[in-house]
Amino acid sequence: MRKAKLIITVLSLMTGMFLAMTVSAKEPRVSIIQTKTGDYQLLVEGKPYIVHGVCYSPIPIGQNYEYNWWGDPSKPWLNEDGPMMKEMGVNTIRIYQPGENPAEVKELMTAAYEQFGIRFIMTHYLGFWEYPAAQYGDEAFQERTLQDVIKMVNEYKDEPGVLMWCLGNENNFSFGPQKVNPWTTKEIEAMSDPYKKRIAKAKIYYQFIEKVAKAIKKIDPDHPIMMGNGDLADVDIAKRYCPHVDVLGATVYRGKSFGNLFKECEIKWGKPIIFSEFGCDDYDACKQKEDQEIQAVFLKNQWTEIARNFPGNPDGTGNCLGGCVFEWNDEWWKADESNKESWSVHDTSGQWCHGAYYFDIKVEGGMNMNEEWWGIVSLSPELDQWGNNKRIPKKSYYALQEMWLKDAANQ
Repeated sequence: MRKAKLIITVLSLMTGMFLAMTVSAKEPRVSIIQTKTGDYQLLVEGKPYIVHGVCYSPIPIGQNYEYNWWGDPSKPWLNEDGPMMKEMGVNTIRIYQPGENPAEVKELMTAAYEQFGIRFIMTHYLGFWEYPAAQYGDEAFQERTLQDVIKMVNEYKDEPGVLMWCLGNENNFSFGPQKVNPWTTKEIEAMSDPYKKRIAKAKIYYQFIEKVAKAIKKIDPDHPIMMGNGDLADVDIAKRYCPHVDVLGATVYRGKSFGNLFKECEIKWGKPIIFSEFGCDDYDACKQKEDQEIQAVFLKNQWTEIARNFPGNPDGTGNCLGGCVFEWNDEWWKADESNKESWSVHDTSGQWCHGAYYFDIKVEGGMNMNEEWWGIVSLSPELDQWGNNKRIPKKSYYALQEMWLKDAANQ
């Protein structure tokens, strides 16, 4: 009897060891590999995947960022956006922060994945828009933020629609000289050189990013980690401190062309890039009217350059895995977010200046960038049968549709 038990025990141990080896040898659901030619390739379930993505925040006319689109019973993502995205060739949605109710988030993600084939880049702001401002030099703040990210990953890592995790969104703009959610420490303030202050902040922040990335890797080896960065600023510093980050997520607004960005990324970052945001508004501030044609021209040229640098293309760097256009729909609340009455008006005032968007830079005062006009679909005041603003595709929607469906056919 003892001998029989011993044999059974040994067999059980061997079976357990075999299963453990099988699990450990299992390929990640989503991975990034480097090919024999040195290009980078995103794989989903072992198959090549190019991110044909949109930044998604379907805020209706009359609402602002506090609107809970995850739990809206009119389900704009199901009744308006999902079918249009599938028809366009969208395979990825980038969100900026999950909703507060995990059940609502999972319901939406499941429907988007199962019905429309859409996967999610799950972003965490890393406390960037908290009040008071994020303090990346404070250990207590870091720990609290880390635990919140771990909570998000544990909550959603087994959802089949997850593509990857994105840490932050332009958080490097807090280092200076931009004055976006600035933070500091006593040690940094004791420095007299502004450049050294910036480098010190970058070091602290990217070491924190690495800390978060390592923690994610321990609990979820199935999905890559992207770092949300404002353009390529500071990526040479990030390269030194963030070995566990798999891909750079860059918000890039350089006008019609990205210039030498891909080569610069290859030299300074040395890993692949996904455009976490790119695009063009469609309001001409000089002509004082919408110009869908110029938006379509800009987006078509931008995507042509992105595609030229896909893996396997001998004409490019092979380090680009796709991108997410900013944005899916116009947002009517942005120009005057503190004035609720303005959320029902499609504001035509400019909020900032950018000379690379040359078509209306000569507007008086130079404020040519219109925050409420970046969508590739318009919102109509007319409602559908569920109570959602109807979507009207712009010319840029059709321009990207043609290119994205062609990309998918060639994969």
